[in-house]
Amino acid sequence: MNRTYEVMFIVRPDLEEADLDKLIEGFSTVVTNGKGEVKQVEKLGRRRLAYIVRKFQDGLYVLLHISADGPLVAELERRLRVTEQVIKFITVRTDEENKRLAKIKAIRDSKVKTSTQQTANVEASEAPAAPAVAAEPAVA
Repeated sequence: MNRTYEVMFIVRPDLEEADLDKLIEGFSTVVTNGKGEVKQVEKLGRRRLAYIVRKFQDGLYVLLHISADGPLVAELERRLRVTEQVIKFITVRTDEENKRLAKIKAIRDSKVKTSTQQTANVEASEAPAAPAVAAEPAVA
């Protein structure tokens, strides 16, 4: 059963753009060969780290949105751990959060739809009837 994950990893800041693309392609290949799917790849650029990691103060951030099963994610994390250019990574499962947010959105939409219908019904019932036109007496 495939679940959705966000995998963020930080790469050494001295890595060339071409090498970074190769690294991302390698991780994407691991996912696709394991019958997973890479939904989106975001290069977030160079940012300052909150603290020094492996003697680096900056890093290149990359975010992968993937759909995969548990053993495949474990293999991807193993490869991230042993890759020398990667200085930090984190994997977050997002399918439960997406399901929760979809449920909240559905509840909000139903409340908005219900309140809109009620407002329309109230306005229709309170609308004044067409005013009766009184004929003016003819003045002689």
